[in-house]
Amino acid sequence: MKDTFKYLVLWAIMMLATSLQAQTNGSNSSYSRFGLGTLADQSQGFNRGMGSTGIGIRLGNRVNMQNPASYSAIDSLTFLFDVGMNVSLGHLSSQTASMNVRNCNLDFVNAGLRLRRGMGLSFGFVPYTTIGYNFSTENNVARQYPTTQTITSTSSYSGDGGLHQVYVGLGWRPFAQLSVGVNVGYLWGSFDHELRQTFSENGSSTSTYSGLNSIENSDISTYKIDFGVQYPLRLDAENMLTLGATAGIGHRIASDATLTRYSSAGDSLQLTARHPFDLPYTYGVGASWQHKENLLVAADIRQEQWADCKVPVMRRNGTATTYAGERGAYKNRTRVAVGAQYTPDIYSSKFVRRMQYRAGAHFSTPYLKINGKEGPREYGLTAGVGVPITNFYNNRSMVNVNLQWLSRSPSEKGMIRENFFMINLSMTFNEVWFMKFKIK
Repeated sequence: MKDTFKYLVLWAIMMLATSLQAQTNGSNSSYSRFGLGTLADQSQGFNRGMGSTGIGIRLGNRVNMQNPASYSAIDSLTFLFDVGMNVSLGHLSSQTASMNVRNCNLDFVNAGLRLRRGMGLSFGFVPYTTIGYNFSTENNVARQYPTTQTITSTSSYSGDGGLHQVYVGLGWRPFAQLSVGVNVGYLWGSFDHELRQTFSENGSSTSTYSGLNSIENSDISTYKIDFGVQYPLRLDAENMLTLGATAGIGHRIASDATLTRYSSAGDSLQLTARHPFDLPYTYGVGASWQHKENLLVAADIRQEQWADCKVPVMRRNGTATTYAGERGAYKNRTRVAVGAQYTPDIYSSKFVRRMQYRAGAHFSTPYLKINGKEGPREYGLTAGVGVPITNFYNNRSMVNVNLQWLSRSPSEKGMIRENFFMINLSMTFNEVWFMKFKIK
């Protein structure tokens, strides 16, 4: 157990140090400028390679926070600990320009253990949204009269922040088959956006025109509650079908947002929006089919009710300026995912036959509206392996390596197309801590 602690602490420190040295926002997506940011993928190492499915997955040797009812299946002898990181390389392109971006960040930290027969506990950290972008646009707005000099407006946009989540969850099997569970989380983070506008005449950095600057910021904190249920059905001696469902409680976030506007001429304005953010109600159903100990196939569908949520918006009514939460910036989001995991022979003495091979895909509709238009759809393909790091005939602890291609495809001309290639690295510690030995 001492060696396990050493590996665990070393891996966690390495992940954290790498994350802090890199960009902490973990986004670099221009679409994180809207709403609460880019929605994070809240899956662990094993199901990330399966298209991030999880609602119907029920395993005793893995932490699956996507359905807290699964905690009731945690093995009685082991303590589970997962930690993962994500490295991404992205290409952003529009009709007129393109750029490459990269990120590295801590992805998740999860732990799980059994409390008593039919009851399991999990706790950990996962991101919820990310905000991170920096880009600018230029427009020739007019020609000065009577000199006919070209007047150019440059708008620079930047943002940082996002929401993080710590949670504790409980799964309980009150009946022979039915399991229920709940995750109770605390969300916190920042919402920071800045717009700086400058004018130039014939390329000169000096101008007689006043540039307008706008800063939006908020320190956000709230709770998050998600429920889950699972029901496994034994089809025959070799096949098991597990059905699952989840639901999350939506509510108003009791945090304010501040808008500060000022110009180079010295004019300034500061407004506060009272409680302008919401979390959506969410619903999901899923199923998994397990054949012997070799094949696991899963499928999920989730619905997120973002259309009922608000976001702070500035309005001009004549000479008056208002800043308040409004609906209409979001759409309801639907996410569909499928995935599979195949292990040739978990008892084989050959290393490659004990490895877990994974593949998956997902598709989601946008939750954002961009200038009243539908935001980008998201497509993803994943493939990965689980590599055992323990002795022969023991597939408990794993190193998970997943490759993922993610594309955000715009629905309107003029929007930015984003393609990301990501490497997800994680380690699952599954060690026998609670076994009792009898000495005769």
